[in-house]
Amino acid sequence: MKKINLKLHHLIISVAVLAFLLTIASSLWSSYHTNTQSLQESTLETNHAYAQKLAMTANDYMKETLQTLNISAEEITAIFDDENKLLHEADRVKNQTNTFNSVAIVDAQGEVLATSPQSLDLKGKTLTSKAIKEAIIQKKPLISKPYKGITNRLLIFISVPIFAEEGSYLGLIGGTIYLKEDNVLNEVLGEHFYKDGSYVYVVDNDGRIIYHQDKSRINDVVSDNKVVSEMLENHSTGAARLINSKGKDMLAGYSYISIADWGVVAQRSTEIALEPATKMVKQMLYFALPLLLVSLIIILWASLKIARPLQQLATLTESSMKANEEKNLAQVPGWYYEVIQLKKALIQSLSFLHGQVSFFMDQSTTDPLTGLTNRRTLNERMQKWTNGNTPYSIILIDIDHFKSVNDTYGHGVGDEVLKFLALKMKKATRVNDLCCRYGGEEFIILLPNTSATEAYLVAEQLRTDIERTISPTGKNITISAGVAEYPLMASEPATMIGLADQCLYEAKEQGRNRVVMTKEISIVL
Repeated sequence: MKKINLKLHHLIISVAVLAFLLTIASSLWSSYHTNTQSLQESTLETNHAYAQKLAMTANDYMKETLQTLNISAEEITAIFDDENKLLHEADRVKNQTNTFNSVAIVDAQGEVLATSPQSLDLKGKTLTSKAIKEAIIQKKPLISKPYKGITNRLLIFISVPIFAEEGSYLGLIGGTIYLKEDNVLNEVLGEHFYKDGSYVYVVDNDGRIIYHQDKSRINDVVSDNKVVSEMLENHSTGAARLINSKGKDMLAGYSYISIADWGVVAQRSTEIALEPATKMVKQMLYFALPLLLVSLIIILWASLKIARPLQQLATLTESSMKANEEKNLAQVPGWYYEVIQLKKALIQSLSFLHGQVSFFMDQSTTDPLTGLTNRRTLNERMQKWTNGNTPYSIILIDIDHFKSVNDTYGHGVGDEVLKFLALKMKKATRVNDLCCRYGGEEFIILLPNTSATEAYLVAEQLRTDIERTISPTGKNITISAGVAEYPLMASEPATMIGLADQCLYEAKEQGRNRVVMTKEISIVL
């Protein structure tokens, strides 16, 4: 058998190529894996928070709706035998808000006494649907399951009973929501707040879809969906990755609506959510690979010169290479002079690659639009300070009526408004304060070793500056803010954010364009 004689430059080429390939592969995979984990966790957290917010909004809206019907029922008691006044009351309830597609006043036998609109031509007819019968039997406020009404529309019926002054049951007043037509659910839920490919749907307690942006999905039963079954069985809130009823990989947040026994799910395609990680890898390759290839070509060319002669190559590399130790390569033993010099060249090239990887990893902690830190860094910093018992305060900021900015001026101007606020935040804070984009038009400022009172003054200064400055819309905008302090007001980061969010909510309730700091507020998360 002929003996194979390996030459030194062949060995050098093999080692160089293998080192570059393994380093590139491991670095890209590590970066991609880390970024996908971060994106998945961030998307789940965002959708969970958004589902909770929508559930709270829907719950409050249904309470107000039942309260409106209760007030009307008390008014109807005195006019129950007056046909004209009943018609007027039905029109008033129908037209005072956009809650109902239609309103009906029904007696104790199910006969329609008045409707709005009157074009439904239901007056004098007896309604026999299961929802009407159940409302008459139970004689209490009810939100029905979806059913087809006498007009052959798929609807939900919300009703309250009418009692005479002496307590006898007279009938009921109720309103319908036409599920496959424009209705109040479109306005309460609407398109997903973040407009990033996410969408929302609502199910009743049977797992039947009663709201979906795709109206063809309404009335579909999705009770076998993992998050739907968990939410309805345990009346719970949470987030999970799942394969939905259409076989698509989704990242979903969900929350239970107690007053109606419904559930709301906010979800986004996993593929879309993780797309930035793929783009980041491509960007790394785009910037780093050409330089790495040039470095590799230089090393390959140098290896060919080793044989003509080795001493000449060693002298050239010694005079041209700068020492730059790389931990892993430095541990490789160099048992003769030429190997030592080649190892130095490899260390220099690989140090560049790791520098590029570190750069892009740093990029993953920054919001690309505003240049502020992102939610991941915020969470890490709050946990670090909490673990170290470092006192700090947070300011949770929300741009007032930001949706109208996007609707009126477009998303391009909306992005400029976000950047405008980010610059103002940096101007109003100290070097060691942390400005973060929390999501959408919500921002957070972390102020270490700062009391809530001091944070309040910072927030008030920022609010005044924003109010007095012309924004990119050409007009003034305003912000609302909530302030909380660790450990005086809360002992955990999540509780801190929840407390600040309650203060922010209170600021909006008080008319917006203000800062609220309430030490007495308590919150359980």
